[in-house]
Amino acid sequence: MSRPIAMRILIVRLGALGDVVHTLPVAAALRRRFPAASVDWVIDERFAALLELVPDLDRRIVLRTRGGRPAAAWRALRRELREAAYDVALDVQGLGKSALAARLSGARRVVGFAAPFLRERWARWLYTETADPGRPRHVVDRNLGILGALGAAGDDWSFPIRTGPSPAVDSLRRRLDPPGGGYVVINPNAAWSTKRWPADRYGAVAAHVRRAHGRPAVVIWGPGDESRAAAAVSASAGTAILAPPTDLVELAALLQAGALLVSGDTGPLHLAAALGTPVVGLYGPSDPVRNGPWSPDDRVVSAFPACDCAARRAGTGRSVHMVRRCGARTRCLETVSVERVCAAVDRRLEAVDSAHA
Repeated sequence: MSRPIAMRILIVRLGALGDVVHTLPVAAALRRRFPAASVDWVIDERFAALLELVPDLDRRIVLRTRGGRPAAAWRALRRELREAAYDVALDVQGLGKSALAARLSGARRVVGFAAPFLRERWARWLYTETADPGRPRHVVDRNLGILGALGAAGDDWSFPIRTGPSPAVDSLRRRLDPPGGGYVVINPNAAWSTKRWPADRYGAVAAHVRRAHGRPAVVIWGPGDESRAAAAVSASAGTAILAPPTDLVELAALLQAGALLVSGDTGPLHLAAALGTPVVGLYGPSDPVRNGPWSPDDRVVSAFPACDCAARRAGTGRSVHMVRRCGARTRCLETVSVERVCAAVDRRLEAVDSAHA
């Protein structure tokens, strides 16, 4: 017997990977507060696979962005959304295109954030109402603040991700020496150049991990990232291997099986934190208080706010927006030493070993 549908709710968060992860607690909170509701999510097809691992959703509605026909993709999205007759659409992204997707749903209520929290302020004109999340410290708290419009606001950070068996993880374990307490995952890549620590330094961290802790390192990569990943492997003195190609489902399994992730402020770091994998995060122009891992045991090595990018934002009165490119002669992440990162890795792995003792 099917359950009665009390309400039809649409979450709109198109991308990117880390932002999608930071929105998962919204889906979990809606499922707890409205157990009989239908909860759907609109997402860009580049990140849709991750939502296959989220059991709290009823439907994943995909915006097809890879076909080179954007107008046709948006028309198809509108047709699919209108069939559902949503009661409320929640734009958790705050861009013009996400607000448009929420509006095209035909929902009676189209809710977005108040103007100070929008990435594109003109998106406000596509909403029927706005939610003010207050003064959130972390972006997850900001996202949860949109639920105030439904009387469901809360501070319970639940990440409903369920991984399964993975051929990629099985392949890695066959290639590695017996890993003892598990392998360390290294991610030298990021879409923004300002978030990339030099690849050779990641290689030096891998060498330290093997020397000090006896653990092998696995360097992950995505489309267009293989050369940087290979450079980190080359700089590791034979202590790291290149991960096999992975989609988002296999990446999640690979991260969850790892003993630790060392990464900049990018999607795999947030996914690992959501999965409960220990993390050492490297932060340059982004604020770890806003974007950092949330476990009190995780470690952050940060150049923020002592960098030109942060200095140029100071005093603007606007919420912090990171910059993709920086004209400074020395990028702030380059001031972070290998020694600082290795010390953070040591402390985090010591906590892991103590927990398993």
